Amino acid sequence: MDSQTLSMIVIVGGIVFLSMFFYFVPIGLWVTAYFAGVKVRIFGDLVGMRLRKVPPGRIVNPLISATKAGLDLPIEKLEAHYLAGGNVNAVVIALISADKANIPLSFERATAIDLAGRDVLEAVKMSVIPKVIETPLVAAVAMDGIQVKAISRVTVRANIERLVGGAGEETVIARVGEGIVTSIGSSKTHKEVLENPDRISKLVLAKGLDAGTAFEILSIDIADVDVGENIGAKLQTDQAEADKKIAQAKAEERRAMAVAVEQEMKARTQEMRAKVVEAEAQIPIAMAEAFRSGHLGVMDYYQIRNVQADTAMRDSIGKDDSRERGPEGVE
Repeated sequence: MDSQTLSMIVIVGGIVFLSMFFYFVPIGLWVTAYFAGVKVRIFGDLVGMRLRKVPPGRIVNPLISATKAGLDLPIEKLEAHYLAGGNVNAVVIALISADKANIPLSFERATAIDLAGRDVLEAVKMSVIPKVIETPLVAAVAMDGIQVKAISRVTVRANIERLVGGAGEETVIARVGEGIVTSIGSSKTHKEVLENPDRISKLVLAKGLDAGTAFEILSIDIADVDVGENIGAKLQTDQAEADKKIAQAKAEERRAMAVAVEQEMKARTQEMRAKVVEAEAQIPIAMAEAFRSGHLGVMDYYQIRNVQADTAMRDSIGKDDSRERGPEGVE
């Protein structure tokens, strides 16, 4: 191996060594922290972070910002929050903003809010500048049956103490909508709602709808009120139509029963006629038997025939008279 090759190996080895050294020992970051007044140990903190797979810049830079803002934050807690999956930079900025706005916010509370999945910086901003939430269109029916539609704007402020475990905006919107429906439904007429819409906001605001939520409701303002359909009249019309169909069904049932009774009567009449025909068919047989037994003579038979002929004649005369008089009995 000649001297030139050996020199190249030494140079490459030196470059690799310096690269590994400056990777595990970020001298530049340590210098920045030193001149910023932040005490950071090279081997105890910076090298240890590399070994624990924590980017030192993610911890030291937010720590420098906090120190310059007058906050005393332990570097160990910042690293622990990063290892827990938190956003160290957002937490530090939120703590600085809260401190400048005189909002009581501890490091533990801020990290808990961040780990709970909420934007801690946005929460601090909402504590300083309230947020306006517009509810969707809410429709309710007053006691006179007229539908009233309303849209409200809810001004809320973040409650830092209830951000962990508190309900979100959806719950606030749902509760406000429920309160509007209750207020409109308790109004005697829809005119009361149109004449005094702030009555709804006062009743809803008095219910304490922000209990158990991550927000504090500052005001509820009715942005728009409009008249909808006449639900009462529509219900009455539907009820009348339903009653009509029920009555028609019952009438059809009675008609069917009447038809059934008529059919039954016809069947009975036919049955009786059949029995009469059968009985008439027995008369000649009975008369023949009477002749043979001597209970009926020839003269008796002719007398019966005369009575039958006289009866048929009287029936014929009666039918002719009824035809001449007409249906009213007038000639």
